[in-house]
Amino acid sequence: MHKPATSLSHAALTRPWCLRRGMLLAALLLTPGICAAASSSVDSIITSIDQGQHQSAERAIAAALANTRVDAATRAALAFERERMRRILLDFTLDESALKAQLRKKIPDLNDAEFARWQAHGLFESQTIDGRVLYFNRAASNLFRLSAEARTRRSEQAPMRDGPMETANAHHREILAAATAEHARGLAPRKLEVTQTLSVHADAVPAGEVVRAWIPYPRALPGQQEQIRFIESTPARAVIAPESALQRTAYLERKAEAGKPTEFSIRYALIVSAQAHVIDVDKVVAATITPELAPFVAERPPHIVFSESLRLFSRQIVGDEKNPWRLAQKLYAAVDAIPWAGAREYSTISNISDYALRAGHADCGQQTLLLMTLLRLNGIPSRWQSGMVYSDDDDYWNLHDWGQLYIAPYGWIPMDVTTGRLHSEDPRIAGFYLGGLDAYRIAFNDDYGRDFVPAKTHFRSETVDLQRGEAEWSGGNLYFDQWDYNFTWQVSPAGQ
Repeated sequence: MHKPATSLSHAALTRPWCLRRGMLLAALLLTPGICAAASSSVDSIITSIDQGQHQSAERAIAAALANTRVDAATRAALAFERERMRRILLDFTLDESALKAQLRKKIPDLNDAEFARWQAHGLFESQTIDGRVLYFNRAASNLFRLSAEARTRRSEQAPMRDGPMETANAHHREILAAATAEHARGLAPRKLEVTQTLSVHADAVPAGEVVRAWIPYPRALPGQQEQIRFIESTPARAVIAPESALQRTAYLERKAEAGKPTEFSIRYALIVSAQAHVIDVDKVVAATITPELAPFVAERPPHIVFSESLRLFSRQIVGDEKNPWRLAQKLYAAVDAIPWAGAREYSTISNISDYALRAGHADCGQQTLLLMTLLRLNGIPSRWQSGMVYSDDDDYWNLHDWGQLYIAPYGWIPMDVTTGRLHSEDPRIAGFYLGGLDAYRIAFNDDYGRDFVPAKTHFRSETVDLQRGEAEWSGGNLYFDQWDYNFTWQVSPAGQ
């Protein structure tokens, strides 16, 4: 059931996830003889899949691949759309009876009327695939994130588990106490030692075959994370990607053994620091869009697209406001108001910012891409960061995405719209995460959907982010259901 993706050439597969819609169509226009038909066909296939017409899409993919004139880039994109359908069905596994059975574990006396009401309000993420309604496998747990009524109906009341930095605390006060107009970065530093592991399941790869693994590795970022020191890896001789890699990794190889998991690990240390930028709105001016800033106000299909629905949403939020900082505050608040819920795999979504706008909920990466798109639409440069968040003890760690925006004359400053506005009577703490960043996160990525060094040969499991890692063998990609990952750490104030 969980077979690897089809093996294709390295050239065809280094960026199959980017060759969607606008970018794919642009690539096809460079290929004589097949341009119009191929571009129309692929775009139609993507739309069919998004509409749940998988059988129709499969017939179209098979017909297109049978055409010997179709070029390698198009074949790779078509093969990925076939893989995307497989992944969607791994995320959407529940019929109505199965979803109700999950809900009744928390609400034993659930009745059909309230289920129907919650469904009518869009609280259960679903897809109609070839006429069959299938629900997202996290729809039950997401309901309690999205509905106060549903939370009160649980037979056992328990608070939602959130990270320690999602509540105003002493660390935020420590950062603000250290911040001045001249000293906004490198605050409240923490010394961190990390071990990350990736373990491919026993017999997921035939014995004797080489498994290739990429484990996330931090970039040096002045005033944010510094003094990065590689300690060791298993197996030895890890290949650390250069600092220029925007999604940086440690690359390892190991032969699979029969009946045993194939395990990889890296250990390293660094100093992580916080930031707190004090913005005087009266000093803010529109940024001069230099060639260096131009990419950060541009569309970047498929996930940053200035659609008509997004333009309308922006106009409703922004109104007549012209000051870039006040614009950013309005857009940040609007995206922060979208409730958090567990997300389907990003590789299954054809346009993430559009999805976050219309789904009624979003997770951190989806909210971040939506905010980035809205900021760029309004002429404010924005860019991506992501990695891992953790705590002072070994009780909490999680994947997390956030970003940065450019506010002149202050430059690049952080934004974390998912942690969002904190509950505090102190406005500096309440608004901390628009312009501030805590020292309990490590950034692996300064962009999304970028190539690895060394590059993967096969499809990526995560086509946007890089926090868990990636793995493959000569037979194809190893998807998330074929391996496990872990993150362990020790953190202490940098002076200790």
